[in-house]
Amino acid sequence: MRKALIVGVDWYKTVGSLNGCVNDAHGLKNVLERHGDGSVNFDVKLHVSSTAASSIDRKTLKSLAEELFSGDSEIALFYFAGHGHIEGSGGYLCTSECESGDDGLPISEIFTLAHQSLSKNKVVILDSCHSGIAGTRALDKSTVELGDGTTILTASDSDQYASEENGSGVFTSLLIDALSGAASNLVGDVSPGGVYAHIDQSLGAWDQRPIFRTNVKSFCSLRKVQPPISTEDIRKLAKYFPTAGFSFQLDPTFEPESEAPIEANTQVFRVLQQYNKVNLLVPVDAPHMYHAAMESKSCKLTVLGEHYRKLVERNRI
Repeated sequence: MRKALIVGVDWYKTVGSLNGCVNDAHGLKNVLERHGDGSVNFDVKLHVSSTAASSIDRKTLKSLAEELFSGDSEIALFYFAGHGHIEGSGGYLCTSECESGDDGLPISEIFTLAHQSLSKNKVVILDSCHSGIAGTRALDKSTVELGDGTTILTASDSDQYASEENGSGVFTSLLIDALSGAASNLVGDVSPGGVYAHIDQSLGAWDQRPIFRTNVKSFCSLRKVQPPISTEDIRKLAKYFPTAGFSFQLDPTFEPESEAPIEANTQVFRVLQQYNKVNLLVPVDAPHMYHAAMESKSCKLTVLGEHYRKLVERNRI
């Protein structure tokens, strides 16, 4: 069982209202509900506030978080987009009725619930200003305290604001891109670490900086997507490269456009070219795979290729 609570608050009674949080919440719900092949992924509860009639108060948000982290689900994912507040006593998620910020839901309470949860993995994603304080001690922000199986991903550091562009949060737009496949590994898994890497690489040195903290003992996949190369072809790595450092010898018969191609060799060459496209393999002493074949050069695995070859060899793929 995989549960996700997605909350987006645009409407605030006193503090300035926002524009993109509700859209972001809907966008994230759409991508998390199903894997790339259409199969069911997370069972999502969506709560958004765009008007006074749909306001979300502190009591409601806490109750929803308590329900999320109850039980023993495989993953319990908490997402909040809205105003955030920070002061000496810690950080707060601002709900619709907030007036001063510290009357919101303390972020520490979210992590208390996560720490007490029997869920195998607890993922907390915050797209709010100052959200980078999450998981730290109020009096010592250099000290991080995370329970087992807990991962934090936030839009910005504790002293930064979360940016919006074109009616959406910059962070959540990149988050949705990552979950849609931009952050997948070669077998189609999108992990929290992969999501962070995609977001971090997409932001410049002067932009808001996302924060990633984790305390996990096993791999956690947030979504499965179409992999950039088929699993069947990845499993051939150990066949074509039986030992570490092995060089695969090529000749013109591997190239379909040569004078005398051999069909069996061209089929192998197709797979080798796929490896090259996803950085598993490089030609040796040749600029491209075509030249390596036509000039009877060889090819070898990259460090990434050797990693996946070992996974295949150990029956991990």
